[in-house]
Amino acid sequence: MTPENEAAARYFSAITAALSGLEVFMRDDRSPLYRHGIVARIVAEYIARLDKSFACWRNRLGFMDTFRISRADSGYPVFQNLLELENDRRQADQRLANIPQAGELREEMADFILRHKEFPEALQRSMAERLYLEDVKSETTFGPFTLAQTAKVSVNPKTMRPYYLVHWACFDGSANLPLVYMVTVEDSSESMVRQLVDSNGKLDERVDIPLPVDGLLNPELAHRFDDFTEKNSAYTLSPATIAVNLDKDFEPLHPKQLRRVVLGPFYSAGITENNSTVTEVLAKVRRPENAWLLTWTIQEVFSKSEKPGRKGLFSSEKTTQEFFINTDDLEAARQGVSSYENHALIPHEAYQALYAAGEAQKIFSGYKVHILSKGQVISDV
Repeated sequence: MTPENEAAARYFSAITAALSGLEVFMRDDRSPLYRHGIVARIVAEYIARLDKSFACWRNRLGFMDTFRISRADSGYPVFQNLLELENDRRQADQRLANIPQAGELREEMADFILRHKEFPEALQRSMAERLYLEDVKSETTFGPFTLAQTAKVSVNPKTMRPYYLVHWACFDGSANLPLVYMVTVEDSSESMVRQLVDSNGKLDERVDIPLPVDGLLNPELAHRFDDFTEKNSAYTLSPATIAVNLDKDFEPLHPKQLRRVVLGPFYSAGITENNSTVTEVLAKVRRPENAWLLTWTIQEVFSKSEKPGRKGLFSSEKTTQEFFINTDDLEAARQGVSSYENHALIPHEAYQALYAAGEAQKIFSGYKVHILSKGQVISDV
């Protein structure tokens, strides 16, 4: 195995372990995030997509020689890898038609070994490409942009408006980071109020809503909402900016809360160079599969009040939200959020190495630390 292949194998083992541990954390009813219930479940679904993307990329190395990651920044694959994965998905059927079936390839490989007493590298690459394309075609991966879904519908008894929990995701091409978005938005459209709200101000039980629903539940706004989310999901935009833009662009929609989950950066010994102190200590971890650290940030902005709209003969103003930015916290103000949480997930062995080096307190200052040990996550250390 070449040094490049060894490095790739270490990287894929580390990121797979990290994502698996993070999914365990999100689905564990003892985890601090589980109090949010549906939020943790939604994030876990996107983590599963990421995990499938990495499984596909790992298979792709069986017939492609290069795989680039953002070593100095996010620790994730560069955006080009996601575009190639999507392109391969679209071309999968066409390319599979030109590759022999797996059974035929195995027979050819066995025959080649018997006749030539050599390993059939070309046939092995064809087999790897077939398995990769079959996976890409069938699996739900994390794409450059994932269209919105409505995950929950209810009614605000104070405003008598239906509200939706809508989520979507993107992989930011500049920061090379996976981003998950969730917004709670009230809908004052007359047609939706009439359809969803009963005379008691509750969700009309006679309306069958097969959740999750692809797109925004309001069909008249669904396409515009998809366009909006695709244009307003960049990492450079603060959550407050996205919420204000949403409030401004859709008269009947009233965003009450917007969350963004930034899944990264990721640190891996001998691979990433995004933090010299972390890299130096992780390099001392005895088992390479435990020499990693995954961080994530949960950002939230919420509406503290609603300014009523007005309609006049010559001008009118729509109802607008006043979003709370915590200016008492300089970092919250910088991020453009009401609140934020920094989290870190690290294997027990790696945490011990950081602790022994006297670096744990400095590195994890401001973070909620979660330790992965024997398939379980221990928090509040």
